[in-house]
Amino acid sequence: MDLLHDLSYFWPAAITSIGGLAAMMAAAFKTDMRWVNAVAVFTALSATVVAASDLVAGHSGLLFSGMVAHGGTAAFGTFVVSLGTLFTLVLSRSYLEKIGHHYAEVYALILFATTGMIVLASATDLVALFVGLETMSVCLYVLAGLVRERKTGIEAALKYFLLGAFSTGFLLYGIALLYGATMSTSLDVIAATTDKGGLYWAGVGLLLVGFLFKVSAVPFHMWTPDVYQGAPTTITGYMATAAKTSAFVAFILVLGRGLQGSVEQWAPVLEIVALLTMIVGNLIALVQHDVKRMLAYSSIAHAGYALVGLTAGTLSGYDGVLFYLFAYTLMNIGAFAVLAYYETADGQERSTLEQFAGLGWQQPALGVALSIFLFSLAGMPPFAGFAGKYQVFAAAIEQGYITLALVGVLTSAAAAFYYIRVMVYLYFKSPEQPVSLPAVDRLYGWTILLLAGLTILFGVMPSLIVNLF
Repeated sequence: MDLLHDLSYFWPAAITSIGGLAAMMAAAFKTDMRWVNAVAVFTALSATVVAASDLVAGHSGLLFSGMVAHGGTAAFGTFVVSLGTLFTLVLSRSYLEKIGHHYAEVYALILFATTGMIVLASATDLVALFVGLETMSVCLYVLAGLVRERKTGIEAALKYFLLGAFSTGFLLYGIALLYGATMSTSLDVIAATTDKGGLYWAGVGLLLVGFLFKVSAVPFHMWTPDVYQGAPTTITGYMATAAKTSAFVAFILVLGRGLQGSVEQWAPVLEIVALLTMIVGNLIALVQHDVKRMLAYSSIAHAGYALVGLTAGTLSGYDGVLFYLFAYTLMNIGAFAVLAYYETADGQERSTLEQFAGLGWQQPALGVALSIFLFSLAGMPPFAGFAGKYQVFAAAIEQGYITLALVGVLTSAAAAFYYIRVMVYLYFKSPEQPVSLPAVDRLYGWTILLLAGLTILFGVMPSLIVNLF
């Protein structure tokens, strides 16, 4: 009965697992791909609705003998991950058909990865955290190398696998050391530990290294540009949003639940990492001419902004990070979706700024939508990105991290240059040869416009989400 009770509160993970199995069976029986996509989309939609209802209901507690949590931060993380998965699945059908890699296995891998992300974002025990992390990572390794015909695809999968396995070793060793110091892997027991010797701090340090790799923080960011560039574009958007959201939510649970009593020790470390991540990510993005690679370095910089909220080590800081992850999911999936259309619309691969010259006039609605996403990523009002940055910077200022917030504002101003530069090429540069883009798939186009509308809505009315906290 306890198992059934726990499952009744952990439905999103159960739903995505069942959906992933259904996609595997569909692949085995060569089912029409439209049906496979429909089942996957329905699965993600169901998980999103269940997570949203759990979040609104306000119930919270521990499940499976205290291994995972439901409600609160876990429910919000599950909601954002499921929402990112939903938009990715809707957008991927058209894109994967164009690049000739529309396989049922893709949907199974995405849904299984989502299951791992939900477990990761709900874990209150380091063993459950590790299981969720590995379930997510193994699926993403395969998805990153989906386009095996390209060297960049093989390189992306190999780098992600090798460096991911290396970082996992740090994380697992950190868990082992923390177990040795506290005789438990439960975050609540770790939080109650009073004897914090060298073994304990070594475990905390290795645990932080593992997390910082997963969120693409400097100096553990080197895999990100190559992996994001080599993976299929809609999958890149999924990795940059859903995967990063689950890692950050798990980070919040570990810091806020297991290590909250040690804020004075770990906050200075995160402060330095946040400073480096914001500066390095934005500086390197400034000199990129490949749009996809530019967005990859941009995602590194945005990890730095989220780390600002974590550095504050307060409830307002954690709430700011959660809202930022929600806003980032909307605007980043939207940006990668428009990029995916321009990239392969007429069978010609495009990746550099020069190849995007004049394309904004070919599909005006998508051009405007991309402009909205880029303005939001730059942190300009009245878009959701501005509201997210305001909240994490305000939380840092409340705790006295004035320099950190100031660097965040200055690097955001610098980032506006490379975001606006994309729009300059879209609208104010002439293509070397005339380009005629085909019509946008109706569902694909409306999904992008919905993402643009939500980016504006939650920029104007962030309280719709913030009040849930």
